[in-house]
Amino acid sequence: MATKPKVLIPFYSRSGTVERLAKAVAEGAESEGAEVRLRRARELVDWDIMSSVPGWKESAEAMNARYPAPTAEDAEWADAVIFGTPTRFGNVSSELKAYIDSLGGLWAQGKLVGKAGSVFAGSSQQHGGNETTVVSLWNPLAHLGFIIVPTGYADPVMFAGAGSPYGASVISGHPPSGPSEAELAVARFQGKRVAQVARKLIAP
Repeated sequence: MATKPKVLIPFYSRSGTVERLAKAVAEGAESEGAEVRLRRARELVDWDIMSSVPGWKESAEAMNARYPAPTAEDAEWADAVIFGTPTRFGNVSSELKAYIDSLGGLWAQGKLVGKAGSVFAGSSQQHGGNETTVVSLWNPLAHLGFIIVPTGYADPVMFAGAGSPYGASVISGHPPSGPSEAELAVARFQGKRVAQVARKLIAP
């Protein structure tokens, strides 16, 4: 019987766009028989600030009801971790970065060494920093000991003009719309590929 990999998908999403990409990543991992945990990173600002932006508080409350916050225990449980974030000036969102920074205890014990790690991202504009955001997260993944798994051009869906060889991505536009079916296809492939690599890493 094939080994069943455990995949954690911690993500931050404000409008729900990156959430939809995360769900597609989960579908891809599950298609490979993986057990998946979807987790949403929490806001670092208070409700008063969130309430000043139309829809932010309501969207956060709805997603928080659907997904627990990610924990260090989740990362220790997983054989692979696929991080998802919107771009913030070409870099990771502070909400997801705070979760990554909370993993210092596991880093000190070497408990993340040898796990598969991957990243997907979303921006509102075509040149909004998706690729730099994905690659910027490879730095902390390397420090934590992950084996970094990019999407590469390892499937025909990668040639449809969506995503990148670094990781799945979404360009949402103003107001946010999408992901497109092509973007979702890349996300599903990323989940599938990471689960495949994780299975090989944990094979007896």
